[in-house]
Amino acid sequence: MNLLKFVVLLSLTLFTFSCSKDIKPENTLNTKTQKDTIMPEKLDTAVFGAGCFWCVEAIFQRLKGVYSVESGYAGGNVPNPSYELVCTGTTGHAEVARITYDPAVISFEEILEVFWTTHDPTTLNRQGADVGTQYRSVIFYQNEEQKKSSERSKIEVASKLWDDPVVTEISPLTNFYKAEDYHQNYYNNNPNQGYCLAVINPKVTKFKKKFANRLKEEKAIEN
Repeated sequence: MNLLKFVVLLSLTLFTFSCSKDIKPENTLNTKTQKDTIMPEKLDTAVFGAGCFWCVEAIFQRLKGVYSVESGYAGGNVPNPSYELVCTGTTGHAEVARITYDPAVISFEEILEVFWTTHDPTTLNRQGADVGTQYRSVIFYQNEEQKKSSERSKIEVASKLWDDPVVTEISPLTNFYKAEDYHQNYYNNNPNQGYCLAVINPKVTKFKKKFANRLKEEKAIEN
């Protein structure tokens, strides 16, 4: 096998990784998820599903004005679901990220712009190799203002970014269950893991180029 064929085969192998493979972190001793920082006076939260929550978390952690990001599950009908159960696609939950941000630095509308830009909201129940209702594109609003902003942004922003119809669900947040510890801060803790290299890293790189003026300093990113 020549070198070119080997590189192509390796690339295809890496891209077969999906979030549902339940890939454990490389360093199970590092369970730190957020740095100790001074909490802003007023914080707000947004809850989004956009495929594998590792991807969503990695992107929004790097966005200026975001205080913390938690991976979890929302929208289902089973209390306190496990990752393994959610991965069956039978609980109704979506993998989501709960984004805590400072509205004095970044608005909900600006966060929505990043959401629309960094995943494909036109593919139903799918992002790349991650397939199932748990990977659906969804905004879980927490008040009427977020609902109206989301609906407006879907028409005025998302539809202009994508040629195909946007299928993102906009639903009220009725529950949020924080995911298991090893899912938290996953990309930062496991940068050399296969899924991180093949899927998350290209997403983060593209995001950083698109939103270069909205990035935190590297030292401010949780690790």
